[in-house]
Amino acid sequence: MSQSDTCNPLGYQPTASSSLPLAPTRCSPASKRMGWEEDAGVAAVTPKVVRALRSPLTPLPQTENRTTHNKNGIYQFEQASKCKAIQDNILSSSIKKKRYSEDYYLHIVTKLRNCTWVRKPEESTKFRSELASCCDAVHNFIASQNNSPLGSNMSYEVDSKKTILITEDIFKMLPVSSPLSVYPFKNCAVVGNGGILKNSSCGAEIDSSDFVFRCNLPPTTGNISKDVGNKTNLVTVNPSIIAQKYNKLNEKKTEFLENIAVYGDAFLLLPAFSFRSNTATSFKVYHTLKEFKAAQRAIFFHPTYLKSLAQFWRTKGVKAYRLSSGFMITSAALELCENVKLYGFWPFSKSTEKMPISHHYYDNQLPKPGFHAMPKEYNQILQLHGKGILKLQFGKCESD
Repeated sequence: MSQSDTCNPLGYQPTASSSLPLAPTRCSPASKRMGWEEDAGVAAVTPKVVRALRSPLTPLPQTENRTTHNKNGIYQFEQASKCKAIQDNILSSSIKKKRYSEDYYLHIVTKLRNCTWVRKPEESTKFRSELASCCDAVHNFIASQNNSPLGSNMSYEVDSKKTILITEDIFKMLPVSSPLSVYPFKNCAVVGNGGILKNSSCGAEIDSSDFVFRCNLPPTTGNISKDVGNKTNLVTVNPSIIAQKYNKLNEKKTEFLENIAVYGDAFLLLPAFSFRSNTATSFKVYHTLKEFKAAQRAIFFHPTYLKSLAQFWRTKGVKAYRLSSGFMITSAALELCENVKLYGFWPFSKSTEKMPISHHYYDNQLPKPGFHAMPKEYNQILQLHGKGILKLQFGKCESD
């Protein structure tokens, strides 16, 4: 459980029960240690008080406990009002075309993390329904024989004017139905690769999730596992990694298989039908896994799902050449899981305390400028966090 689950960020503590002078009582020292002296502070036990307590029409004497309760209620109301104002601010900034600075977002995050997060099932159900009506991750997230008929022409996600014929060979590569259709998973972790994960101690919490999504074959072994965990059920694979690091698997197959062994029997999710240039490399991953009887299994994004998802977020102000893989996975998880928690989502170069943070927890390689709309995506994630639809882990996790 994270710190924001349980702690009051502003450190509010109730005041002592009473500071009024107490009349002599017959309480023993032991009873005082158990707190019973607080009751004695209501009034001295005199005949007058007994008569007052017996009379149903006489109001009970006022106590400082009631004052404390009222102060607590006022405090909670003020905090709720402040948090609502923060959420409204996030919403208004997502609508405007203005480009906000990194410091602006860090200021918002600093305020938002002081708000106690509460899951709101009604909001979650409403948003899941909205996503399902547009995109339907349950049936369309993964290309399958059910949604990609033999002999049909499939349009690419980005190269949309180009198509690929679903031949018998391609058809056989697809699962009959989505392997994730056994939803809903109870608790899901979507693990981004942000540098904020370093020294977070989030590994154990991530590994306790029922289903763990990761992006772009990140490292999970060694000392870093205490921060990022080991468990992986699905990991996305950018074909550029296969091309650059493994020479498109024309060689270095053994090195590739050794490196992905850390993911156990996870699904390797590839964008085979996003760009035509991705297809051959993605298929090569599939055939390599099959040839060497690897524990992992290659599956492919369905391009229609990704196009529908991009349109869905475009209506909410996220207009980019292409959504980031982390944002795609988060969107799918919101349909496939009852509870979603995000780790390592931090598109900023510094922390809220102004300390430098690397772009990834394993390197500082920046994405192509203009390729993803990171600030706009993060704005939407902050809104979902504020509405209680998902939870965003901002900093360190509690360690046992």
